[in-house]
Amino acid sequence: MDLLFFPFLRGDLRRLEGLLAGKTVLITGASYGIGECLALRLALPRTQLILVARTEEKLLAVQAQVEARGGQADIFSCDLRQPTEVEALLEQLPKGIDILVNNAGKSIRRSLFDSLDRFHDFTRTMNLNYFGPVQLMLALTPTLVAQRGHMINISAINVLLLPTPQWAAYQASKTAFDQWFRCAAPELNAQGVKTTSIYLPLVRTRMIAPTKAYQNMPALSPDQVAKLICKAMISRPRTIAPWWLMMGQLASVLLRWLGEVIWSGVMRRRR
Repeated sequence: MDLLFFPFLRGDLRRLEGLLAGKTVLITGASYGIGECLALRLALPRTQLILVARTEEKLLAVQAQVEARGGQADIFSCDLRQPTEVEALLEQLPKGIDILVNNAGKSIRRSLFDSLDRFHDFTRTMNLNYFGPVQLMLALTPTLVAQRGHMINISAINVLLLPTPQWAAYQASKTAFDQWFRCAAPELNAQGVKTTSIYLPLVRTRMIAPTKAYQNMPALSPDQVAKLICKAMISRPRTIAPWWLMMGQLASVLLRWLGEVIWSGVMRRRR
């Protein structure tokens, strides 16, 4: 699968232990999928992990696995959709965070006409995919500037391609934060904070499980993505994306009218 998505990305993961010695890494969405796999890969003896997610019981299980591998992890149960809980989290976090991995996210695939009485579909995705990480990053910016740290945003290729029907809530919220992060990046870079946007294709997590159409499509595993994030910590590039994404972006611009015609036809047949 690496050959299909990221064949040219290289990185010596053995360097991680030295590079992250004495560092503190905060991971959101750390209880399942990508976040859990990343925590296990970063279970290094001289690296302090801060694991954030909603489910305390699952966080405790991940913490136990990290410690069993010789790593160190503190856990914080927090619903990033709730500003008051984010405020409480920020009051508890230690100073001196070096790397922030914005991984928590919510996906939803639903027709507009099935969402007419479900405004919460949009508020929930915006709160978790946009407002929550903005609130967290704003508060942590001073410490990341002091540490000359690194912000890593786990994004999706969809935000750079032609919008697709039935994904309005998800794509709008992910695009909102992607734009915010890209706007903030030059200012952060000027203050010594590195920023990396990782644009992912499908990943075989709980998030895509409800969508039957994705079951047989090519997808990365959560551990492959965790490995990708580790490589980003080493090389600290501005973006990481599949090699073919630029061609997809060009097609989205040049053939937008055709894509819209095709989607309209597909939607009419499904009525």
